[in-house]
Amino acid sequence: MHWLIGLDWGTSRLRAMLFDGDGAVHEARSRPWGIRHLPQGGFDAALASICDGWPRVPVLAAGMVGSRQGWREVPYVDTPADVDALVAGIVSVRSADGREVGIIPGVRDGIAVDMMRGEETQAIGVLALRPELRGHARLLLPGTHSKWIEVRDGRIVRLATMMTGELYAVLREHSILGAGIAGAGASPAGTDAFDAGVREARDSGSAGVLTRLFSARALVLEGCLAPAAVPDYLSGLLIGEELRAALALGWVNAQTPPLLVGDELLCVRYRRAASVFQLAEPDTVADASAHGLWRIAQAAALVGQSTFARGVY
Repeated sequence: MHWLIGLDWGTSRLRAMLFDGDGAVHEARSRPWGIRHLPQGGFDAALASICDGWPRVPVLAAGMVGSRQGWREVPYVDTPADVDALVAGIVSVRSADGREVGIIPGVRDGIAVDMMRGEETQAIGVLALRPELRGHARLLLPGTHSKWIEVRDGRIVRLATMMTGELYAVLREHSILGAGIAGAGASPAGTDAFDAGVREARDSGSAGVLTRLFSARALVLEGCLAPAAVPDYLSGLLIGEELRAALALGWVNAQTPPLLVGDELLCVRYRRAASVFQLAEPDTVADASAHGLWRIAQAAALVGQSTFARGVY
């Protein structure tokens, strides 16, 4: 049986998964060791610690670990990109304890001048889980930098980034809009204030949400919005703006919502926002990264075929 260690190594967190020979996750570990927050000893120490006690098996990593600030910069693969293109772009690095780590490249959209690292592996995971989407699908991976991904014939053909999560953090923590709400946070599933923010963005039309952002302050001053509700209202404004822009750009329409991929609680907020826009309810895929790592490892001949993903391609 061929085992595998898969790493989802981002900016703020490192997640390691030990796969058994059938592609199931035997054990998973997580540490706050993103590429900007490494322990003493750097990448080598982080890998040795998180893999402590695990067998000496192939290691495959996805995410910002392959960025310019990562362990080894791995050149982007241009769209259209499929699993074979990603395999061809893998770059290996040997750790201090002798493990060979393959780092999956990110994907670059040269037409839109956009790029991603880590989300390409999630897209491959979605296709492994949902092969019926291989012909054509539009995926939405919400987060700090939301990624909109179009897939055709099993290849990533187009992508767009919307910095929704990062803008929320900046406005919440470093602008007048967040004044006086220390300690308050957005609720996991959204609230009436969230819905109000989504509607405000939806109704901004061609003007866009920039013309409505100050309403988060004005409504508090008028006594129409409780200070503790500002985080939810801001979240609704920004997620609503993301959907408004996606509709304007043709990424989504009322009948064909994107497939949501990623954190379940965050996806709940996007589904709630979609309902305010009267879009069809989006479906959700939770842990696509693990499936993507295993599928790419198969294509790279690091592991054998398994019942987990056999016959997908």
